[in-house]
Amino acid sequence: MNQFGGRGRTGRAAAGRRQGDCRRRTVKNVFSFAGIATAVIDEHGDVLRWSQEACDLLGLSAKEVCGRPFLDLFAERRLGADGDGSLPAHGRARLRHDSGEPVDVAFRVVDLQPSGQSLVLVAAARPADDWEHGANALRALLAQDHIGISVHDQELTVVRSNLTPDGPGACAASPGSRLTDLLSLQDAEADEAALRHVLDTGVPLVGRDLRVRLPDGPEHRPVSLTAFRMESTDGVPEGVVALFNDALAQQRARFELDLLRQAAIRIGGSLDPRRAAQDLADVLVPAFADLACVELADAVLEGDEPTRITGGGDLHLCRAAVAAADGHWPADLLQPGEPIPPVVATAELLDLQHGRALVLDPAKVATFFDDPEEFRRVVPENGWCGMWAPLFARGLVLGTIGVWRTDQTDPFDQEDADLLTEIASRAALSVDNVRRYTREHRSVLALQQRLLPPPTSDTLAAETAGLYLPAGGGADISGDWYDVIPLSSFRVALVVGEVAGHGLYATATMGRLRTAVRTLADLELDPTELLTHLDDLVRQLTGESPDSPAGATCLYAVYNPVRRCCALASAGHTSPVVIGPDGTSKVIDISPGPPLGMGGMPFESVIIDLEPGSVLALYTDGLVERGDGDAAAGLRWLTESLVASCGAGRPLSEAGRAVLADLGDAPPRDDIALLLARTRGVPEESTAGWEFEADPAVVATARQAAARQLAEWGLEEAAFTTELIVSELVTNAVRYGGGPVGLRLIRGDVLVCEVSDPSSTQPRLRRARWTDEGGRGLFLVAQLATRWGSRYRRGGKTIWAEQPLVPTAVDFSEFL
Repeated sequence: MNQFGGRGRTGRAAAGRRQGDCRRRTVKNVFSFAGIATAVIDEHGDVLRWSQEACDLLGLSAKEVCGRPFLDLFAERRLGADGDGSLPAHGRARLRHDSGEPVDVAFRVVDLQPSGQSLVLVAAARPADDWEHGANALRALLAQDHIGISVHDQELTVVRSNLTPDGPGACAASPGSRLTDLLSLQDAEADEAALRHVLDTGVPLVGRDLRVRLPDGPEHRPVSLTAFRMESTDGVPEGVVALFNDALAQQRARFELDLLRQAAIRIGGSLDPRRAAQDLADVLVPAFADLACVELADAVLEGDEPTRITGGGDLHLCRAAVAAADGHWPADLLQPGEPIPPVVATAELLDLQHGRALVLDPAKVATFFDDPEEFRRVVPENGWCGMWAPLFARGLVLGTIGVWRTDQTDPFDQEDADLLTEIASRAALSVDNVRRYTREHRSVLALQQRLLPPPTSDTLAAETAGLYLPAGGGADISGDWYDVIPLSSFRVALVVGEVAGHGLYATATMGRLRTAVRTLADLELDPTELLTHLDDLVRQLTGESPDSPAGATCLYAVYNPVRRCCALASAGHTSPVVIGPDGTSKVIDISPGPPLGMGGMPFESVIIDLEPGSVLALYTDGLVERGDGDAAAGLRWLTESLVASCGAGRPLSEAGRAVLADLGDAPPRDDIALLLARTRGVPEESTAGWEFEADPAVVATARQAAARQLAEWGLEEAAFTTELIVSELVTNAVRYGGGPVGLRLIRGDVLVCEVSDPSSTQPRLRRARWTDEGGRGLFLVAQLATRWGSRYRRGGKTIWAEQPLVPTAVDFSEFL
C-alpha cells in the first residue's frame, strides 16, 4: 500500500508510535488562526517543512511527509488551470487523511523571496467557509444605509462602525470612541450599561428604545437597538455587535396598520349611511388629523346610486359627519346636513373624481371656489395642511373625506395620501353596501307600510290607533301587522298578528294573511271559524314554498257597540289588555289555540262586556318579551304603562307613542305592533226591534212599525226608502225562511235595517226578466241601500242593509 494510503494493522501500530510526535486536536467549526496548517515546499514541489497544525489536520507527522511531493497528499491529481496536475496558487481540494478518509480543504500558495521556496496555507473547508461568510456578512452590514452597526471590543470601545449623522442612529461613531462619547444619545450611559450586560451575560438585547437628538434641533428621534455578544472559538467573550434601526419608520408602519385595523373594525358596523360616515370621521380624529368631515352624495343618503359627475358645479354632496380632536366642531364651518357649495372645475378636482387623494393647503383650496365666503365655510381658520379623498367605488364618487391638521406639526405627505386612499377605498365599499341596504330596506318598509291600514280610524263603534315599530330601529322587517275592519251593523273587527321569521318573505306572507282575514271577515264568520279557515290557508302557503315562513299567530276580536260586548279568539297569540273608563286594568283570560299552520286543534272564543270608554289593547309579543325572557314582567309593565298613558280624552295615537317611548332608547329586538281601540256604545234609544210570525200579512205591520219609528227619530225623509227595504226583506223572510221574523232598526251615522229568520239559506241577487212576477226584491234592496249583506248565527241568518239618513234619488225605471 502507498505510504500515504489507508492504514492496516501496520498503519495502526505506526500511529501508536507517532503519538509523541502528533498531538491530535479537534478541528473547531469556527475559523481561527490556530487552525491553519502550513507547509514549506521547494521549487520541485517537495515538502521541506510541516507544521503541527498540518499534523493535526491529516494525521501525518513531519517525518512521514517531508521529502515527499506535496501533490501526493491530494486524493485527486487533476489540478492546475489546464488540468496538468500542477499546484495552483489557491483553491479547494480534497486531501487524504492517514485514516484513508478524505479531508476537504481550502489552500493558498505564497511564494517566499528570495528563495524559490513556497509557503502553503491549508485550512479545513468548513472553518474557511465560516471565515469567508462572516467577513462577507460584516461587510454587507457595514454597507447598509438604513441599518447602523457598531462593533465593540471587551472594553466596549468602538472597533468598526458605519454610524454617521445622517444614518439611522443620527450620530457618528469612529473607531476608538464609546457610546458615552456620542452626545446625540439622550441617555448614553444607560445604553452603554445595557451593552455591558450583554457582554457579561451573553443574553441578546432586542428592540431597546433609544432617543437620539437630531443634529439641527432639539427634537429627538426614536431608534431601536439590538445587540449580541461576540465570542472566540473557545467561547471567550470578545466584544459586542450593536445594530441601530430607525424606529420612526417602524412606528409609522405600526401606526398605519393600527389605523387600518381600526378602520376595518369600526367602519361597516352600521347600516345607516350617516352613522357609517360618523364612524369613518371618528377613526381619523385625533389619530390622523385634528379635523375630519365626511360628505355623502344626496342619492346615497336616499339609497340610490349617484350620478357620474365630471367637472365643476354642484357636486350634490351633503355633509354627513364631522369630528374634531377637541370635541367641538368650529361653528363657522359647514355643519352636518348642509350641502357642499358648487366648485370650480380644476385639474385637482378631476383627479379627485377619478379616485385620487389630494394633499391641500388653503391657497389651493381657494382656487376651488369663486366666493370667498364659501372658502371660509370649508377651510378651518387654523388649518394649514389638509387632504381631500374620494369615496370611490365602481367608478362612482359616493362621497368625499376631508381632513385638516391645525395643531399637529407634521405635514401630510404622499404616504399619508396613500393611507387615506386605502381607508377611503375600504370605507367606500362599506358605504356602498349601506346604500344598497338602505334601498332594499326602504322598499321593504314601504311595502309593509302599504300593507298596513291607516294608523287611525274613527267609527261609531270605536276610536282606534295602530303603531308599528320595526326591530333594530328599522334594521329588520318582519310580519307583524294590525288591522281594523268595519263590519255590518256598526260592528268592528280588531286584528293583530305576527308571521314567524323576518325579511321580505315574512312581509309578503303578512300581506297575504291580512287580505285573507279581510275576506273572511266580510263573510261575517265567527272568530273561531275565521281562525280555522286562516289556519288552513297558512298550511297551504307553507306547502307551496319552502321559503314561506313557518307559522303565524293571530288574535281576532269583534266588538258590537249595540250589545257593548266583544268576542275574541286567539291562535297562539298573547292575551289583550283592557283599561276601563275608571283606570282599572285587566288582562283578558283567553285560552289561545295553536299557532296558525299547526292544524288539528280547535279554537275557542270568549265574550266579554266592554263599557263605552274602555281601551282594548292588542299587541304582538315583541312589546312584552324582554332580554331576560320574563314575559310576565313585560306584561305587568305594559299594563302599568297603558294605565298611565290611556287617560280619558287623550288621543290614542299619542297614548300609543307614550307607551312605546317607555321602552327606552335601545332598538327593540323584535318587531312591535300595537293596536288601541277606545270603545263606544250605541244608545238604547237609537235601536228599535220587533218580532213577527211567518205570515204575509205581517209585511204591512212591519212597514208601519218602521215608519212610526223613523217619525219618532225625525227621519221622515227616509221613511219611503226604508219601507221598501223592510217590505222586501220581510217578504223574503216570510216566504223562504219561516218564523219567527225579527226586524231591527239602528240609528247612527247611517240607518241600518236588519231582518232575521231561522233559515240558513244563502240569499242570491239576480236580475229578473220582464215577464217574471218576482225575483226583484234583493235587486231593489241593493239599489236603495249603500251596502247590504247577510251574516249567519247559530239559529239562522240576518240580512242587513245600510242607507244614508238623508235618502238619495233613485231611478225606478230600472225595475220596470
